[in-house]
Amino acid sequence: MASVPQDAIAAIVSANDLTALRQTVAHFDREQLIWGSGFLAGLAESTAPGSSFSALHPVAATAPAASTHSPTWHIFYATETGNSRFVAEQLAADAGMLGLTTKLQDLRDVRPKVLKNIENAVFVLATHGIGEAPEGSEPFFEFWTSDKAPRLEQLNFSVLALGDSSYADFCEIGKKFDARLKELGATSVVDRADCDLDFESPSSAWANQVVEHARESASIIEVPRSMHLSAVPTSPAYTKQQPYSSEILIRQAITGRGSSKDVRHIELDLEGSGLIYQPGDSLGIVPTNPPQLVDALLQATSFVGDEPVELDGKSTTLRDAFSLYKEVTALSRPILDVVAKSHPTLETILADRDEFSKYLETRQLIDLLHEFRVDWQPQQLIDSLRRLTPRLYSIASSPDANPDEAHLTVAVVDYERFGRQHWGSASNFLISDITHAPVYIEPNDNFRLPTDGDTPIIMVGAGTGIAPYRAFVEHRREHGQRGKNWLVFGDRNLDSDFLYQLEWLRYRKEGLLSILDVAFSRDQSAKHYVQHRLIEKGAEIYAWLEQGAHFYVCGDSKHMAADVHDALLAIVQQHGGLSGEDARDYVNDLKRTRRYQRDVY
Repeated sequence: MASVPQDAIAAIVSANDLTALRQTVAHFDREQLIWGSGFLAGLAESTAPGSSFSALHPVAATAPAASTHSPTWHIFYATETGNSRFVAEQLAADAGMLGLTTKLQDLRDVRPKVLKNIENAVFVLATHGIGEAPEGSEPFFEFWTSDKAPRLEQLNFSVLALGDSSYADFCEIGKKFDARLKELGATSVVDRADCDLDFESPSSAWANQVVEHARESASIIEVPRSMHLSAVPTSPAYTKQQPYSSEILIRQAITGRGSSKDVRHIELDLEGSGLIYQPGDSLGIVPTNPPQLVDALLQATSFVGDEPVELDGKSTTLRDAFSLYKEVTALSRPILDVVAKSHPTLETILADRDEFSKYLETRQLIDLLHEFRVDWQPQQLIDSLRRLTPRLYSIASSPDANPDEAHLTVAVVDYERFGRQHWGSASNFLISDITHAPVYIEPNDNFRLPTDGDTPIIMVGAGTGIAPYRAFVEHRREHGQRGKNWLVFGDRNLDSDFLYQLEWLRYRKEGLLSILDVAFSRDQSAKHYVQHRLIEKGAEIYAWLEQGAHFYVCGDSKHMAADVHDALLAIVQQHGGLSGEDARDYVNDLKRTRRYQRDVY
């Protein structure tokens, strides 16, 4: 980046302000400085007309001259993919610009009982998987839903719930916690808002109400004055809203002949992008939908594709709406509710949670259009679909071992069911004839290697859940870390589905991989999974944990991750000689201290 002349800086920032800023960041390392520059740029962007929170303050950044009383508003978030953290940080920044006192905290780092001493709090809560709390925040919610929870008559609160309406338990954590706080006597000052994956607009409306209430309770009596500090123009950071166009370098099949799956190793070029990631982070892919699926949708609706529709005030065609802007590979509640008005059978399915969940898991939009015919108008159909959102893939490479690259392990979604072909959005996008893909980095602080390289780690994964462990081991090898590494990997067949087999065998031969255990479920009559392998090695697993090992799980949340969790509890109970309750406390303590981390989907 070109340097900025000193006289230009002086015109923007006073000497006192510059000195204060330098003192503030004096202890920051390189990553924190990079984050800080993005944070300040975000504050500047949020003051622009049309930004998510622009209604809260004028274009010029402001700070209060004085106030008679400014109570602290605690902003708590529980996040899995970063969306809740993003909303919470934006809320804290905008509230701070108006002179409100806030304290931003991740619920993973919060002792549950602290809530009984707080008067004002807002909660930005994501629901993960099948109505589950985000990784690491479970102890907080377990305490407040238990009989141990104290009364909270002193608490004023509001909840923003984030979720995915392609699951039956949409926003479940936020809904339950909102109801539980009311049961405990807390006062809801702004009604709960429930947000789907396209959360920006409803979350902004909720934030406006929260800040307005906080301003009234703060009794700010003087008009804020302009701040001296402004953001120095920089090159734009690449984000979900503004992704980087990355060249696809390699698409290599890594499943063998006869496999029931098609898994690809994909390498993308990040050179010159400025994108920085750590092992454990994810790469966001901004896809378009498969052309063959778009054709099938048009055929099912008897449209030709050039019908005009409007999106966000702009005109486009129905084909482009299907291709570029709308989610068509997963169903969500809004379109099902529209169809159910004309079909009592579907209404009955929606009323039964288990049947509803099964329908969402097994169908795409193409199935709904065939199974429940509706006389759609193009605009009505498009309005019933939610926005196409990016897909996250765990990065399968270490940036130090593979500079300027990010590697992915991608299972291609392409199968036949109900007599129709089905495709996945991002996986088919990545293996198509495109040369570049829009990408961004999604940090995952819930899935990190130990800071001490001598710490042993146990890595449990199935299928493409192997991806982050490839990054972990590459990183430890690159930096000469001496901690023991144990991989427990599962898939269907040894001959065709042992992903990155030669690399793992080489690492074992080198001694970098201390133990390699595998479980291939279809190579024998009785299916054998990773949780069975863990139980077999239970005594050694427990010994490693007692030595301080970190325990990682990556893969399917509904089956594999749940079964592994149960196996871990059984191992701790049996080999630690603990009661069931003490075993749960032991495992919860592993989570609290970040020694048990999961990246599940």
